[in-house]
Parts: sequence; C-alpha cells; structure tokens
Amino acid sequence: MLMCSGEPARTVGWRDPGFIHTSFLKELWPNTLYTYKLGHILSNGTYVWSQEYKFRASPYPGQNSLQRVVIFGDMGKAEADGSNEYNDFQHGSLNTTKQLIRDLNNIDIAFLIGDICYANGFLSQWDQFTAQVEPIASTVPFMIASGNHERDWPGSGSFYGNKDSGGECGVLAETMFFVPTENRAKFWYSTDYGMFRFCVADTEHDWREGTEQYQFIEHCLTSVDRQKQPWLIFLAHRVLGYSSATFYADTGSFGEPMGRESLQKLWQKYKVDIAIYGHAHHYERTCPIYQNICTNKEKQHYKGVMNGTIHVVAGGGGAGLAEFTTLNTKWSFFKDYDYGFVKLTAFDHSSLLFEYKKSSDGKVYDSFTISRDYRDILACTVDSCSSTTLAS
Repeated sequence: MLMCSGEPARTVGWRDPGFIHTSFLKELWPNTLYTYKLGHILSNGTYVWSQEYKFRASPYPGQNSLQRVVIFGDMGKAEADGSNEYNDFQHGSLNTTKQLIRDLNNIDIAFLIGDICYANGFLSQWDQFTAQVEPIASTVPFMIASGNHERDWPGSGSFYGNKDSGGECGVLAETMFFVPTENRAKFWYSTDYGMFRFCVADTEHDWREGTEQYQFIEHCLTSVDRQKQPWLIFLAHRVLGYSSATFYADTGSFGEPMGRESLQKLWQKYKVDIAIYGHAHHYERTCPIYQNICTNKEKQHYKGVMNGTIHVVAGGGGAGLAEFTTLNTKWSFFKDYDYGFVKLTAFDHSSLLFEYKKSSDGKVYDSFTISRDYRDILACTVDSCSSTTLAS
C-alpha cells in the first residue's frame, strides 16, 4: 500500500491488512433482493463461510418510487464497553450507528461524507470502524467522500498542507471502500440513485474555477436529466457553502475560504436543490440562498421555484461537537449542537421530504418539504439562464 512517508502510517501505526478484495456484481436487476455470503478456501481444501447477507439492487435511473437517503459526516468509532482507545472523542458514533441499524428497513442508501473513522495512520482502527458499520454497509450502498482525516499530508498533492491523515494520504479510504471515481487518487464522483443525482466533491483537492475538479463538478451538474432525476444534491466534506461554526466565523468567511466564491454560480445556474457538508461537528440549515442573500424566506414548505440552494451542515455523525459563533446571521434557519444525521425521502418526481434526526433518540428535530414540477426547474431565476439583450 503506497501511503506517504509520514508517521504513524508507515511506522508505529502500520499493520499488515492482509488481502482486501473488491468484487463486481454485473447484470443485477433493479429493485431485486439478492442474497450473498463470503468464503475462504483453506489449505486443506475446505471452505469457511460467513453469515448470509442480503441487499436490494438500486432502482433504475429516474424510477418513480419511494427512495430514502441518509447523509452524515465525521462519524468515527468507539468502544461499546467504554474502554480506552486511540482518538477517544467519537462516542457519539455509537448512537448514530445504533439508530441507522434500527431504521435500516427504511434506508435505501447511505453517504458518509468524510472524516470516516479518524484512524489517522493507525491502520487497525479501520478494522474497528468497518466492524462497527458492517450491518449497514453489508445491506445498503455505503458511499463515502474524502475528508481531511483521510487525505491531508504536506507535499502529497492535497490542497491543504496539514498532517490530519497521519500519513494515510487517502490510500486506506480509497482501498477500503469502492466509489465510481475515474481515478481513486482524485476522489470526486457522481452517482445516481433513482430520482436522485449526487455530485460528490473532494474538498481535499483544489475545486476552484479552472481546475480539473471544477470541470467535473460542472459536468456532473449539467449532464443530469432533471425530468428523470429532479433531485440534484451536492455533497462535500468541508463546508464550501455556509456555516456558523466558530472556526469559520472567526475568519470572517462563514465557510471554507474561496468555497462558495468559486462554486455558487454553478449551484445557481444548474439549480442544485440541497448542498450538504460535514467538517463542522453539528447540524445547521440555511434558507435557499445565493450570494449571501436568502432567495426564499419560507422555512418549512417550499413550493414552485426555489431561486437558490439550501445549504446543510450534517457533521454530527459522532466526533466531538463544534461550537457555533454567537453572531446571528439572517441566512441560518436552524442550528443544533448535538449528534445526528439527515434523511432525504423522495416520494415521486415532485415531492421531497428533508429530515434531521438526533442520534440519541432517532426523532425528527428539523424538517422541510419541497413540492414542484419540471416547469419549476426550467424557470429562470437570477443567474440561472443565459444573459439577454434588448439590442437588435
């Protein structure tokens, strides 16, 4: 495994992971329930088999059916018996895991958008994490995004020069989980699930205008057929949009510096419905917004043209919570200093339900609905259509 030269990943944190296999199941029928198990042949020719697992194949793109998506960031892992462990600040992850398993029959796909297990170069921590989420990841698609604790290391090509990955430089995340990237070292990708199109950015690589990733993001947003997949969702680890976290407010940026300045014209032009981030360990939701101005002052029931993108921070997956600034901004509609996750439910091509649930009890503490038809997506709003002139 070609990780960076830093420690502890290549020194005291190293442990031979053995063989990591990736299998591709082809020609699956949409919506079909499949049963599978894993095995190993021993030197004497006998087999050892795992328990039996089940998963349901994804709906076909554009399929009009009930589709439920769970999204959260910054999860980590913890010991159920309370014993000590490395990076011992992710106790909230146990409640998040418990709630997702409890509601697994009502979840179709899950996204963990960066800062996955906080192994930070100690490879055995990945085994602990994958064991913790196995009931979820073995049953529904378990998609990930790259965060600073997976990728960042000085001189490694990451956009940020800190040592947050402990020398892993993305190798563990790229190997443990398969996502449909063209190049695993560039961890951005698009994926479709029924009526949803997800554009997943890699905030640990440059996203600014003129970069390869910027071109990918625009292509992902512009290539979707909104008549078939009306729900367009942007996902990233660091907050490229809006956040009231203290560490963002103290810089005056209220989000990742240069983030929305580079990308907001794409979100607006292609009418992204919701952008969801991690990195700040709490929950926050904005109004539909463009250029720091709320474009719709409704808070719970959106109908027709949205005029802007709703930005959500869902970084309360389990790691130690982050403080909010005491400054109150007009665009911040809801804040919660607690652990939780968000759930999107598409009922059909015209109706979407958004819910924020706490990990402590699984109950809904914030929600909104979007009701519209295809004509509303086509409607022109500020900077969403080509400029025109009255000249002849």
